[in-house]
Amino acid sequence: MTAPEFLQGFIGRDILAGEVTIHAAIAGNGPPVLLLHGHPQTHATWHAVAPALLAAGFTVVACDLRGYGDSDKPYGGEDHVNYSKRAMAADQVRVMRALGFERFAVVGHDRGGRVAHRMALDHPTAVRRLAVLDIAPTATMYAKTDKEFATRYFWWFFLIQPFDLPERMIGADPAFFLDRHLDGQSGTPGIPTAALRREYLRCYDNPATIHAICEDYRAAAGIDLDHDRADGEKRVTAPLLALWGALGTVGALYDVLATWREKASGPVQGKALPCGHLLQEEAPDALLAELLPFLQAPD
Repeated sequence: MTAPEFLQGFIGRDILAGEVTIHAAIAGNGPPVLLLHGHPQTHATWHAVAPALLAAGFTVVACDLRGYGDSDKPYGGEDHVNYSKRAMAADQVRVMRALGFERFAVVGHDRGGRVAHRMALDHPTAVRRLAVLDIAPTATMYAKTDKEFATRYFWWFFLIQPFDLPERMIGADPAFFLDRHLDGQSGTPGIPTAALRREYLRCYDNPATIHAICEDYRAAAGIDLDHDRADGEKRVTAPLLALWGALGTVGALYDVLATWREKASGPVQGKALPCGHLLQEEAPDALLAELLPFLQAPD
């Protein structure tokens, strides 16, 4: 066990979750909160948020999704099934159970929000509260694709191209692609910090990571949509908080709260924050001002 560089006071653990090992940073003794990052980040993205949640009395578990960071990167499998949000969500439920938590709150940004959404559908008794950061539901975004969305989120359509076109193109200069992607995500100069960029590149500069990321997006455009269609009228029952960046794409192109109310039978609340896509890095104080009351509310 080692202390994560960006989360001082946390313990780093590699936890067997079925057939994969998931890397996590863990601290605290209170009600459990699971934090899930997006692309191209790792659990280090929570460096300003996780300590505040810990100080507020929570047990905080910040994990690397399968395929990302220091978690395992399995072969994608037929129809990219091993990177379906169903498989990725099951990983995280197994992690929390291994830590002794059968029921917990989950906060997911970007891809982590999509994993958290699937988790709330597949494991409703496990998810006490759900917070999704700067996303609208995947099926909604694909269904409403237009030129504006395809231009702003071009990687949704680039990364899903058949193996190994995007892998080779990104692999030719991972640092360039990563920096351009992060610059496009952030609405705040200097964010991510140079130290975080180095950490993200440490993980991104790995052919297995690049392939896993492509498989994540390929699954989102295929098997994940199949799972969504098969859900029929199934809805998220947990209380849901949706927050998004006022300077980002999601709030500009969608009525975010309306999209989530279509997917939930429980209460939905939320608002825009003064930042771009990276809420937890650009506006951690504003994020915590919304997140803490939501997480502290009684069931």
